[in-house]
Amino acid sequence: MTQTTGQHPHDEDQPEHGHGHGGDQHGQHASEEWGRDYWEDRYSAPGLQWSGRPNPVLVDEASGLEPGRVLDVGSGEGGDAIWLAGRGWQVTAIDIAQAALDKAAARAAEVDEEAAGRITWEQHDLAEWAPAPGSVDLVSSQFMHLADPVRAALFRSLAEAVAPGGTLLVVGHDLSDLAAGAGRHGKEELMFTIDDVLAAVPDGGWTVEVAELRARQVPATDGGTTTVRDVVVKATRAS
Repeated sequence: MTQTTGQHPHDEDQPEHGHGHGGDQHGQHASEEWGRDYWEDRYSAPGLQWSGRPNPVLVDEASGLEPGRVLDVGSGEGGDAIWLAGRGWQVTAIDIAQAALDKAAARAAEVDEEAAGRITWEQHDLAEWAPAPGSVDLVSSQFMHLADPVRAALFRSLAEAVAPGGTLLVVGHDLSDLAAGAGRHGKEELMFTIDDVLAAVPDGGWTVEVAELRARQVPATDGGTTTVRDVVVKATRAS
């Protein structure tokens, strides 16, 4: 996942996920604390850091879309990329950690060799790289948490990457999660709101289909479960 100060797209509290971040999904370039070295070391460890399954919001929101070209931002160990490719999408999977990409590519070949042939794995730091405008039919950004101004620039570039008729899907942790007892280790400046995402979507030529906080139950650090909320924004560009 290419990130800057806390990036990474998936969470250990979500067994459905399969790639990307950890206890709090942040971390990819920017801060020394969660920079590239951190993620390279983490993904170099034996075994999987995440469940290997796709993020549930992606499954819910993308299952009805016609397969085309998709950008998986912060792909981690490939759970989302493999699921998308298995449904016929041509996937470009981006992560800041080469160790994550190598692990994901090996896993994809093992899980579904045919689908693996539809995935291109690319190492980029999203603080320094942006996708080509109008280049994909779906942009999926699952739990990419960066601080401004990098975050705002990233959201704008992701919206610009959507081709006419395509979809932007951004999912992240709501600020309230920091007090939910779910073991989030993030910082307030790394969290974002629905309005932060919508600010990157142009006023004309787009339809916002989903803009909500979606609650779910996760394990609590003191036992039992607790409620956390995901920021979910899905917008479609006019054909």
